[in-house]
Amino acid sequence: MKRIKVFLSFEEKSEIFVGELAEKEHRIYFQYDPDFVRRSLWLSPYRLPLGYNLYEHIDVDFGPIFGLFDDSLPDGWGLMLMDRYLRGRGFSVEQLSVLDRLSFLGSNTMGALTYKHVLEPDTINTVPFDLYDLHIQSQKILMGKTQTVLTELMKAGGSPGGARPKVLVGLCKDKLISGEGNLPDGFEHWIVKFNGINDYPDSGSVEYAYSLMAKDCGISMPETRLFNTGQGSVFFGVKRFDRSGKKRFHSHTFGNLIHSNFRIPSCDYEMLFRVINDLTKNHMDLIRGFRQMVFNIITNNRDDHVKNFSFTMNPKGLWTLSPAYDLTFSTGSGGEHSMTVDGEGRSPSVANIYHLGEKSGLKKRDITLIIDQVTQVAANWPEYAETAGVNERTMEEISSVLTGNRHGS
Repeated sequence: MKRIKVFLSFEEKSEIFVGELAEKEHRIYFQYDPDFVRRSLWLSPYRLPLGYNLYEHIDVDFGPIFGLFDDSLPDGWGLMLMDRYLRGRGFSVEQLSVLDRLSFLGSNTMGALTYKHVLEPDTINTVPFDLYDLHIQSQKILMGKTQTVLTELMKAGGSPGGARPKVLVGLCKDKLISGEGNLPDGFEHWIVKFNGINDYPDSGSVEYAYSLMAKDCGISMPETRLFNTGQGSVFFGVKRFDRSGKKRFHSHTFGNLIHSNFRIPSCDYEMLFRVINDLTKNHMDLIRGFRQMVFNIITNNRDDHVKNFSFTMNPKGLWTLSPAYDLTFSTGSGGEHSMTVDGEGRSPSVANIYHLGEKSGLKKRDITLIIDQVTQVAANWPEYAETAGVNERTMEEISSVLTGNRHGS
């Protein structure tokens, strides 16, 4: 039987023992520590509620482990890096269990959950690295041109979620260091994204322009910026909302909170709003979530799957909708939104938006104000694109789609 201990680390060098994960005969089990149960911190209220029982993960159609811990694991890009890194050090990745992977990540996770190490990565340091070199390495990996991974790239890029290449960095003014662990004083936790194979060549500038639009729409977003390299490349960066200095915040994606597989679109925004109302009990969070949905519709961000919305919990156990992230132009799988809007995925209408908003507890006048604000901001897309350095061809392609969306709404 394999076992690993799970901890909640809101502060550096401060651990709260949560419980133990175990694997026996390919079955995953979890049990909360009795002392943690008495703290009344509901880390995953719907699928792993507090209790003294031994929980078995039986929702295998969702994934190999409880959603609470799946949020600690990387998605496609990070898993590929992890596998190649471990293969290069003699491990048979085919025999690694999901617990082995969590153990390997240890404290180098998103959010505040940490795990006791079984596989020790190389010693972590704070040596500055070259962002352009990491980008070139990521492109070689994506194109299958190398079977090895820089230790530097593994440590910096092994834990972020999402399929696009990205790295965790520490930022102090214009100085970058690897940012997977705790950072020296003066550095802040950021994520820097590289281009995927099918992305626009200026995808970093596009996402930056979208972040500017989102903020002007009243959407809560972390700080964003563009990183320019000496070779002329430009990458999008965003400050992490799960870290603040030496503090960590417990984060749980919407999809993993309710055990909805983001790879299989089957959820409607109605469910997101129901969870917001139930979990945060904050009407302003509902308005924030609704505003983000309207933004996604009008600006054609159709990669709006269930893991692109998250909730954060503070040390007192209070939940809030997280700041927005991964807002950019996307045509979506099959030309549809990943989450449907009142049942409609391809062409959500104004009627769909109003019906869903009122059903979720919003007043008609608030819905109207949100639609008007987002529509007006999106009409200025060319100005945001110019500010962000989006090339003219990309700007015009996106502009034509956004114009159609505005007229359709």
